[in-house]
Amino acid sequence: MNVLTFAATSSRQSINKQLATYVASLIPNANVDVVDLNDFEMPIYSSDRETESGIPEQAQRFFNKIGEADVIVVSFAEHNGSYTAAYKNIFDWASRINQKVYQNKKMILLSASPGPGGAKSVLAQAVGSAPFFAADVKASYSVPSFYDNFDVEKGVVRNETIKEELSALISNL
Repeated sequence: MNVLTFAATSSRQSINKQLATYVASLIPNANVDVVDLNDFEMPIYSSDRETESGIPEQAQRFFNKIGEADVIVVSFAEHNGSYTAAYKNIFDWASRINQKVYQNKKMILLSASPGPGGAKSVLAQAVGSAPFFAADVKASYSVPSFYDNFDVEKGVVRNETIKEELSALISNL
C-alpha cells in the first residue's frame, strides 16, 4: 500500500509533519512517502498568472503524488483559524489541473497545535470541504497540547489514550 503523508504547512519544524509521519507509520505494510510542501513552492495562484504562464510544474508533481498514493495522511497546521498560505496555494494550483484534487483516495485528516485547541478549526474546515474535492475521508483526529502528548525526540505519542485512538483510526482504512 502506497501512503502519501505531509503536513499542510511549510514549517520545517512542523509538529504536524511529526504527527502525520507517526500516524502513517502505524499503517501495516505501507510504503510511506513523506513529502515537504517546500518542494512544491510556486507563485501565488491567480487566474491572470494561469492565463499568462499556465500551471506550474510543481502543481502537476503534487497532483501526481496524490495519484500515486492509495492512502493520504495529512495533518493541518492552523494559521489564524484556517489553512496555511503555503498549503492553500498548492491546493489552489492543483485544483486547476482537476477539481477532484484528492482523486477518490482514502484519507486520514489530522491536526495538532501546541495549545489546547488542537487546531480543530482548520481540521473542521478540511473534513467539511475535502469530499467536494474527491476525498474519501476515513477518519479525522486533533491532537491538543502537542508537546505534552508527543515525545518529539522519539517521534511517538506518549499519551496512551491518544496513542490508542490514533491506532484505531487505521482500522477505518
